[in-house]
Amino acid sequence: MITYIIFIFMGFYLLIKGADFLVDGASNVAKKFHIPTIIIGLTIVAIGTSMPELMVSSTAAIKGYSDMSIGNIIGSNIANLFFILGVCSIIKPLKFQKNTELIENLITIFATLILLFFGNNSKSNIISRCDGIILLTCACGFIMYNIYMAKRNANSIVEIQGTNGDDINLLKAIVYIIIGIIALKIGGDVVVKYVSKVAYLLGISEKIISITIVAFATSLPELLTSVNATIKGETDMAIGNIIGSQIFNIFLIIGTSAVLYPIKYSLHYNFDISILLIGTILFAIFPFIGKKHYMTRFNGIIFVLIYTLYLINCIIQVF
Repeated sequence: MITYIIFIFMGFYLLIKGADFLVDGASNVAKKFHIPTIIIGLTIVAIGTSMPELMVSSTAAIKGYSDMSIGNIIGSNIANLFFILGVCSIIKPLKFQKNTELIENLITIFATLILLFFGNNSKSNIISRCDGIILLTCACGFIMYNIYMAKRNANSIVEIQGTNGDDINLLKAIVYIIIGIIALKIGGDVVVKYVSKVAYLLGISEKIISITIVAFATSLPELLTSVNATIKGETDMAIGNIIGSQIFNIFLIIGTSAVLYPIKYSLHYNFDISILLIGTILFAIFPFIGKKHYMTRFNGIIFVLIYTLYLINCIIQVF
């Protein structure tokens, strides 16, 4: 058992470092071909922080662990919304841009609703390859929307998170990409293999482990990026990272996983998605009550408390 747990942590480490290497390498290759930094930030970096979730969920889907595939994403989104956003707003109240965050919040609500619909729209409760293609199309649309909005705002600045800011030569950048992909592949395989073994030995459902421990661990890049941005006073980046991750997790990751292998959706997830949907709506409402256009420390405390109660409920289900 202890050996399995050690392997799981090694897998998480490979996922996080692999994502870092991939972002470093891809960003530098893009720079060599004179791709604007704003586009790099909104595509490579945004997707890069979601790579751990992508590798775990897609690997789980291919190997037939549907609960782990979808549970990781739902749990990650719940952790991003309630815990990471809550912690960031406790550190420093988060100021919202009136239009941008509202529109992206509405997109997040739409993404959550479409996931709920796809999971419940057939007798077999399968998220099909066709559903996956629709989700991937939405992901492409969201990327194009971000690029369009960035070009409209000439003052937009996107700092590339997960890189040290140093330019590296093209060959080294390609090596970084290869190392990143290999680390992500091995890390994803290791996590899926040993989490399923631990779940079996403990008699705990894959859903519970995936929606809590695995989801929180794969959310560490978002946690580190958002907390770091908040401490530096870059609250727009913190909010954007969280909202963007929410949307990419559903559109890109579940979409990719479903295209690779149709995902069996358990109706038990309706409760978890309902919690996520309520939280997303609260996130959209909070900036317009009390101190307007701010996610206050009090709001953050409420979110962290909700996440704590949610985890307690998950633990109760184990027993």
